[in-house]
Amino acid sequence: MSLRWLPADLLTGPFTLDVARGAGVPQWRLRDAALHIPTRSVRSAAPVEDVFARATAFRAALPDDIAFSHVTAAQLWGLALPDVVAAQTELDVLRVTHRNRIRRTGCNGHRGLEARGTAIRLGLPLTGLVDTWVDLGEVLDRGLFRDDLVVVGDEVATRLAGPPDPGSDLPDWSIGPVLLRQALSRRVRPRGGVVLGSALELVRAPVRSPMETRARLMFVRAGFPEPMVNRDVHGRDGQWLLEGDLVWEAQRVVGEYQGRDHASIRQRSYDADRRAVADDEDWTVLEIYAADVYQPGRRIACLRRFARALDLDPAGLEIR
Repeated sequence: MSLRWLPADLLTGPFTLDVARGAGVPQWRLRDAALHIPTRSVRSAAPVEDVFARATAFRAALPDDIAFSHVTAAQLWGLALPDVVAAQTELDVLRVTHRNRIRRTGCNGHRGLEARGTAIRLGLPLTGLVDTWVDLGEVLDRGLFRDDLVVVGDEVATRLAGPPDPGSDLPDWSIGPVLLRQALSRRVRPRGGVVLGSALELVRAPVRSPMETRARLMFVRAGFPEPMVNRDVHGRDGQWLLEGDLVWEAQRVVGEYQGRDHASIRQRSYDADRRAVADDEDWTVLEIYAADVYQPGRRIACLRRFARALDLDPAGLEIR
């Protein structure tokens, strides 16, 4: 159906019924079946399908004193969530404690905005990165586990790196975990606090992908010495060789997670050349794939392969 009757400035995004009437649109037109109804008192010329479109549509009908929080904030920040959580369609909306919770179909109302930092992203008010991470501890019942909090914590800590120290061109990776710890300590008896505290002990930076985190946790859980993350690897003469995803420096072993970006012939040729150069310098570079983390048989084989490279006794490890 055509919406040519709709004023041009209402074609570009969601709008409230009051705004439409103020623009001269008659009430009967607002019942046109071609209009989408994302929430009560809001219409849109275009379908409202992703979290940004839904949040933008609901924002038009919500009070000014709100911020999107919890899972919705994590989605809008682009943080890596498990599929079951990332697919959530209801919006988490936060207000200050002395105001009533938002009660609207399609929203989960929360209070406590005064205790969170906020930011504007994509034109929408959100809780800040560190407070969003802490708030995820309140929604563990939606399908989040400790490892998921570590994954998100690694990503947040990496994003919040501080400026380089004098004489260095590398960011200060220690800042992010400190900010997360400060945010958690500011909360009084937070829901999920025990799990958050346990996850925080495992947060590291810098981390380039969620699967790097999950691979590292696989080794830690099995009792391996914890590898350093995304560290430069050098030859005997100090020459830079490569940046390793997981690095056991003392044993000169590197674990490289092979994601989709490593699938091309060109990239695999580059990776093979790096491994050959590292091998010449007595470094062992072993590949890790998603199946090595998620499939029990592949995981056991991967852990045994790394145990041999690290000269570890499998009997003293939790290889399963």
